[in-house]
Amino acid sequence: MKRLIFFLFFPITVFSQNDPDRNRDCDILIKNGKIIDGTGNNWYYGNIAIRNGKILKIGRDVNLSAKKIIDAAGLIIAPGFIDVHTHLEGDETKDPNATNFIMDGVTTCITGNCGTSNTDIGKYLQFIDSLKLSINVATLIGHNDVREKVMGRVNRDATPQEMEQMKNIVDKAMRDGAVGFSTGLIYIPGTYTKTPEIIELAKIASKYNGVYTTHMRDEGDSVTEAINEALTIGREAKIPVEISHFKLSGQQNWGRSKETVPMIEAARKEGIEVTIDQYPYTASSTTISTLIPDEILAGNQDSVNARLQNPEIKKYVINSMLQKLKKRKLKHFSYAVVAFYEFDTAYNGKSIEQINLITGKKHTAKSEAETVIDIMMHGGAGAVFHGMSEEDIKRIMKYPFNMFASDATIRQFGSGVPHPRGYGTNARVLAEYVRDQHVISLEEAIRRMTSLPAQKFQLHDRGLLAEGYAADIVVFDENKVQDVSTYDHPHAYSKGFQYVIVNGVLTVENEKHTGARAGRALYGPGASK
Repeated sequence: MKRLIFFLFFPITVFSQNDPDRNRDCDILIKNGKIIDGTGNNWYYGNIAIRNGKILKIGRDVNLSAKKIIDAAGLIIAPGFIDVHTHLEGDETKDPNATNFIMDGVTTCITGNCGTSNTDIGKYLQFIDSLKLSINVATLIGHNDVREKVMGRVNRDATPQEMEQMKNIVDKAMRDGAVGFSTGLIYIPGTYTKTPEIIELAKIASKYNGVYTTHMRDEGDSVTEAINEALTIGREAKIPVEISHFKLSGQQNWGRSKETVPMIEAARKEGIEVTIDQYPYTASSTTISTLIPDEILAGNQDSVNARLQNPEIKKYVINSMLQKLKKRKLKHFSYAVVAFYEFDTAYNGKSIEQINLITGKKHTAKSEAETVIDIMMHGGAGAVFHGMSEEDIKRIMKYPFNMFASDATIRQFGSGVPHPRGYGTNARVLAEYVRDQHVISLEEAIRRMTSLPAQKFQLHDRGLLAEGYAADIVVFDENKVQDVSTYDHPHAYSKGFQYVIVNGVLTVENEKHTGARAGRALYGPGASK
């Protein structure tokens, strides 16, 4: 009997003796770097030990044996960046490596913004865990998709029964793990929604300690009214507010950050827990349908086309677009550049004005408006819109309770001519606005990318370099970090991020993606109730 027992345990004894990492103290040891811990405090020299996906030890005297040692001499060690405004839905399988985010230092994305999300949040988060991306993913529940599921794209108020159905969807979403409730009030059907409906749905998210994030009803001429609406929703629903991609659109609004930033400061003094985020570019990006009056876009594509084919309605739409152009003090639609048009990819990367010139159409604003209508009748297109002030960008950036966000999806390398923010948001902040222009300090930029978003979206073990926290870490060269993506040539990964670690797994090594996919779904506070 003793011989039998010895035989059964013998292979295990041999295996443990031949395993060189069995007695290592940790999985990864990062040494000799400048640690910026995410709090906003000054950097200090130190080491970080990682074991089982967590930060085991951090400090000057940490010197444990490790399976992998990273010498970070001359480099910054920081928490992995949290991108609070992304749009991943439907693109997760196109590149599960999420290369554009990872190579820009992002380890966690918040998706479900602008009112667009999956409506079955539990199923979506299970899908994220089964797919295994290279990044962590948390999601909001989007109002537009909730409303469309219950009411379609109709332009009217919800009935009491419909309101109850929408509340039930939001309630389940929060219990399933959504981190909050989002609106996109320039998009159909959100634009048809009055403030009281939003307040009632936001109250459901508030019950589960969620956040209200909003693409406001207007970011141009009526921006102050839109900010007041967002603050009213926060006040009435008793819910923290995040105003997405805070900006001033249109040349006629340049300089108005002198009005809008103080509104946020005053609201915080009042006791409203409001924060903002921005992307560090002077161009926005959304669908070209935003040039068309909202009331024309109700219903499905056939309904839209039927309206646009009506001569009187078409005339009304053209006049509306020309009035908007006049407000911008422009003579042509040169500011609107097609990013991706499935019907005719030859349009990609060209402004509406350029498209007319290339196709031999009249060089008039009216003819260009007709081209926009034609694009809409063939399914629409994504577009980049130039029209913000660099001075407003910097003034907004100086506001301390402002995070950085790409407002991007997982990019398919080489597909279309998308906005460069999908590749270079964080690198651009660190290179252009920290290193070159000194708009904010390096430590402050890191705080905005890490602990501030973690606090806002209640990612309790992320956003700081601290013992026991998840080992989401970026190691970069502050002198070499650089955004490479441009408007003309957007498909280019950021430079300078030497190492990226996600949940303790080395995902970027020597600026090369390792192929590791250690990301996971992150759940909101309501999931534990």
